Amino acid sequence: MTIITDLTPIPQARQKLMAAFSPVETERIPLSQAAGRVLAEAICSQSDLPAFANSSMDGFAIRTDDARGADQTHPVTLAVVEDIPAGASPKVSLGAGQAARIMTGAALPPGADAVVRVEDTDFGLRDPGSSAPKRVQVYQSVAVGENVRPRGQDVRAGETVLNPDRRLRPQDVGVLAMLGMPDVPVYRRPRVGLMSPGDELLPLGAPLEAGKIYESNSYMLAALIAQSGGDVARLGIVPDTMEAVRQSLQGAIAGGVDLLLSTGGVSVGAFDYVRAVLEREGELILWRVNMRPGKPLAFGSYQGVPYFGLPGNPVSAYVGFQVFVRPALRKMAGLPEEARLTRKVCLSEPIESDGRESYLRVSATHQGGKWFARLTGHQGSGNLYSLVNANALLIVPAGVTSLPVGAELEAWFFEGLDS
Repeated sequence: MTIITDLTPIPQARQKLMAAFSPVETERIPLSQAAGRVLAEAICSQSDLPAFANSSMDGFAIRTDDARGADQTHPVTLAVVEDIPAGASPKVSLGAGQAARIMTGAALPPGADAVVRVEDTDFGLRDPGSSAPKRVQVYQSVAVGENVRPRGQDVRAGETVLNPDRRLRPQDVGVLAMLGMPDVPVYRRPRVGLMSPGDELLPLGAPLEAGKIYESNSYMLAALIAQSGGDVARLGIVPDTMEAVRQSLQGAIAGGVDLLLSTGGVSVGAFDYVRAVLEREGELILWRVNMRPGKPLAFGSYQGVPYFGLPGNPVSAYVGFQVFVRPALRKMAGLPEEARLTRKVCLSEPIESDGRESYLRVSATHQGGKWFARLTGHQGSGNLYSLVNANALLIVPAGVTSLPVGAELEAWFFEGLDS
């Protein structure tokens, strides 16, 4: 078995590529559109949350000294001097022997230091619109602060609530709304010009012709780009000519893309024009990496815009994206280096490789406290269905050509683990 040695090792290639990228510009967008975007600045609270002490229950605000020792057989009767719905400002300060009916979220009146639940009183009229009683019997003593959310319990004024470089989750958006922020500073989504060169490609919906295939890579890659925080500018299917490739790249540059990405056209074939255009009118920084699948990966720039050329075979394109393009896009989008979900797995069958760092499609199952991996089928770079049936990529280190049953290797899992 021949070991290929004239290829750039993956760690060296990644280091070279990542040095070429930096975060894109920032922008302010409405909070309603912020979910999933990457925060560009630290967010500090300008006020306490909650901004005032309020009731966490429907009940009666009281002074705890007035209900000391109260129970079902020895209730305490208090005069109800105010009715406080949520959103109202208390107007009365409670004195000895007094209470105020209070709703959940309503501000605690001066003088009160706790809330007794309505269930722990004799007040039974709880229908909407019912008036507060003149007096209430309390059947339960309460501690100071019971059923009260004190001012600043959640967040203090001046506290950093959210740090930059995080993808905003629904709960993050919620707390920003609580802070009263109508808009939020985020990184602009990197715009990726996605090109599909090849005379053999047909658009979806067209009649299938002899020698032709449906163009599929752009659909897979567009989903991966969105998942990685980018926006897609589809450049469509491009004929195999120098001029068509050049015009497509020129159009993408004019459209303001931040990154150019194509599949196919970067190998050594007579009709692989993408690499040729890049070498003549741009810069080719790296070509061919020590990986399987995905060896003919090109990286460079065209008129100052970074360019990735992935192989045309779909599994090679997928793996190349995950290993190289995804980290670059995340950096552009302001996201930190991603921690891959990896586990040690035991081989359920022997495997062979050609000495390149290999990413093999496997189905990993958890048995007896260990993960076991089995190939999902033929590992040809055009066999996308075996990737569909996989839940992980088994990583075979460079220089390894064969491994027996029971050997342990790292595997990248696509989704969360069940065990």
